[in-house]
Amino acid sequence: MSKKVVYERIGNINKLIHEPSRLLIVSILSGVKEADFTFLLRMSGLTRGNLSVHLSKLEEAGYVNVNKRFVNKIPNTVYNLTKEGRKAFANYLKNMEEIIKGKKKEKEKEKGNEN
Repeated sequence: MSKKVVYERIGNINKLIHEPSRLLIVSILSGVKEADFTFLLRMSGLTRGNLSVHLSKLEEAGYVNVNKRFVNKIPNTVYNLTKEGRKAFANYLKNMEEIIKGKKKEKEKEKGNEN
C-alpha cells in the first residue's frame, strides 16, 4: 500500500466514531445486545451530560437505537447498536487495520532502504 493510499484512508476515517468518547461507547455497545444508561455510565467513566450528548450524536447518525421504558415504575433507557451502527463500526475497524498494516509496511520499507 502506497503512502498516498494510507493517507487517503486516514482522511476517510469515520470521524463520528473516531472521537474517543464515541469510540468507547460504540465499542461497549458492540459487545452487548443492549445496555442501559447506568451501565454505559459505569463502563465509560463519562459524565452523565457527556454520555448523553455523545449518545444523541450516535442516535442522530442512525448508529444507536434508544428505547425508553419503565422497570418497576422507574424510568430506564436502553441503547443498542443498529445494523447500520454495527456496519459502520466494522468498517471503521477494517479501515484502521489497513492503515496500521500500511504504516508497518512503510516502516519496513524504510528500514530496508537504510541497510
